[in-house]
Amino acid sequence: MVKAIEWRDGKVIMLDQSILPVEVKFIECADYHIIAEGIKKLWIRGAPAIGIAAAMGIALGAQDITAKNYRDFIKGIEAIFDVMLSTRPTAVNIKWAVERIKRLLKERRGESVTRLKELLIEEAKKIHEEDIEVNKAIGRWGAQFIKDGDTVLTHCNAGSLATGGYGTATAPIFVAMEQGKKIQVIADETRPVLQGARLTAWELMQAGVPVTLITDNSAGALMKKGEIDLAIVGTDRTVRNGDVANKIGTYSVAVLCKEHKIPFYVAAPLSSIDFSIPTGDMIPIEERGAEEVTHIFGRCRIAPDNVKVRNMAFDVTPAKYVTAIITEKGAFRPKDLKKLSKKSANIEGYRL
Repeated sequence: MVKAIEWRDGKVIMLDQSILPVEVKFIECADYHIIAEGIKKLWIRGAPAIGIAAAMGIALGAQDITAKNYRDFIKGIEAIFDVMLSTRPTAVNIKWAVERIKRLLKERRGESVTRLKELLIEEAKKIHEEDIEVNKAIGRWGAQFIKDGDTVLTHCNAGSLATGGYGTATAPIFVAMEQGKKIQVIADETRPVLQGARLTAWELMQAGVPVTLITDNSAGALMKKGEIDLAIVGTDRTVRNGDVANKIGTYSVAVLCKEHKIPFYVAAPLSSIDFSIPTGDMIPIEERGAEEVTHIFGRCRIAPDNVKVRNMAFDVTPAKYVTAIITEKGAFRPKDLKKLSKKSANIEGYRL
């Protein structure tokens, strides 16, 4: 398993995914601003992974706060919260990590500043470890939908590189193979940053999973030919009614699946479900710089100078196109996500 991020010897070590698969480079972060920059510049990406990065960044930044009392310490750490929250607006996991750390600090307000700093490191590591276990549980629930001989389509990257490890959308694939099922994976290239081509294809090959790379606009033709049996994608934010925000192009895949009567599944850890938002229309959609579209890797221009560009990083897939949302607590129809509200978060074992 390739590690996207880890805490090591008082520093955060981050794999620079922006240059994969040409180069494998790890960045040593001794300052939380570097982690924030890495989130913005896609050195690390994927909702669970950037939630982990935010938690580690907060813990790292907290070590340099010189406050002697709780009140001054909180003032210092709130500035770090603001930096992390400003990095990428669509993925809910950064907000989730910040809120989790806020609760911890409130609950342990009687501790010394020194102890609070230690607790933040412990919490960041715990978030990382929990994410791996969550992904394995998603894999166990999701593998039930994959039959022997199936070909699975995935879009963008929701593997171990996008998480603490094991992946979300890839977890059911790994578990299905562990169960002895012979399956194939088709990975969309995922323009414009090519996460499918650069990351998913590379990662699956590293794990020995049979994978075929296609252009984004090939999926419909393959569905028409009967060469795709199901699709599994990740999510950066899923809301209360089951609408799903994921990498741009996901909506198109979901519509095509509906037309061809192909199941469309979303792998969604509970940390990526935002029950505070009723519908997908209210999800903030990040728009990124024009150069990602007009250039390849910022070097080779493929579009005219000064052309107008819209570079939406995400789109929203309405719940009506989603067959099921696979969480660590079970697989749910979008209309049943209410079963996972805070009041009933201990529900387990629901199957379609």
